[in-house]
Amino acid sequence: MSSPEQNAILTIAMLAAFADGTQDEREREALRRMAESLARDHETPELTQIYQDVLLKRVDLHQAAATLNEAPQRQLAYEMAVCICDVDGPANAAERAFLDQLRNALGLAAPQTASVEHDAQTVAIAPLADSGPAPATSDAELDRYILNHAIVNGAIELLPQSLASMAIIPLQVKMVYRIGKSYGYEMDQGYIREFIATAGVGITSQYLEQFGRKLLGGLLGTIAGGLGRGLGSVATGAAFSFATTYALGQLAKRYYAGGRQMNTALLQSTYQSLLGEARQLQQQNLSAIRDKARSLDIGQVLSMVKGP
Repeated sequence: MSSPEQNAILTIAMLAAFADGTQDEREREALRRMAESLARDHETPELTQIYQDVLLKRVDLHQAAATLNEAPQRQLAYEMAVCICDVDGPANAAERAFLDQLRNALGLAAPQTASVEHDAQTVAIAPLADSGPAPATSDAELDRYILNHAIVNGAIELLPQSLASMAIIPLQVKMVYRIGKSYGYEMDQGYIREFIATAGVGITSQYLEQFGRKLLGGLLGTIAGGLGRGLGSVATGAAFSFATTYALGQLAKRYYAGGRQMNTALLQSTYQSLLGEARQLQQQNLSAIRDKARSLDIGQVLSMVKGP
């Protein structure tokens, strides 16, 4: 895939992230950091320009769509946009209008898009009620629980499908829910997502960064849904989600063990400290992450989201 085609898909991705018109300052800041991180790691300064152009409404959806001449690229762009619109909950009216406009701009028919729309909505509305029994509350057992979740989410990130990356967020939500439950707290999805956002993790930006790393690392190839695992080609950028999942799990453990007394500043500083530790653990667990990825497929991932 050429650089102009990659930039066109990333432009559509960023437009999708802003489609609902409700991003608060935290999410805009998370999106800015995401663009700078991808630009730095992949030496593509266009990404920060894409962010600025979308934020200031200087880009045209139809122009970006016209850059994608091959049907698989157009399908991939639409698949990615659907996942971004649904990653923080089912698409609202503004997001659905954006997707309709994008579908028309890409020249896609409804039967071509129905499957990804259905699967993305399934992930978006995944319940917490079936999350299973709470893990035991000893430090060692909770640490193993969090590490296992981090390995699974790191492995999911290595799968080529856009939908796989979308599943990471609800799995993180379920992890935080079960950690809180183990300390006697009952929460709904809105509360947990607010906890994650307060810690400094933008839900939309996290998915967009995962997608961008796949696209720029060559894992997605030129076929919607991906051409294969390609684990070696993304080794250096692999398992970004391992670190975020591990840090969130450890943060939740401290937060609920302490009776939910952390203020916003302490939550954010603690998360950043834990993220540094998690990145070191990520390197130590790369083999386990890759091994797990080889045993996963998208069907298993969707089952994890919908089940305990």
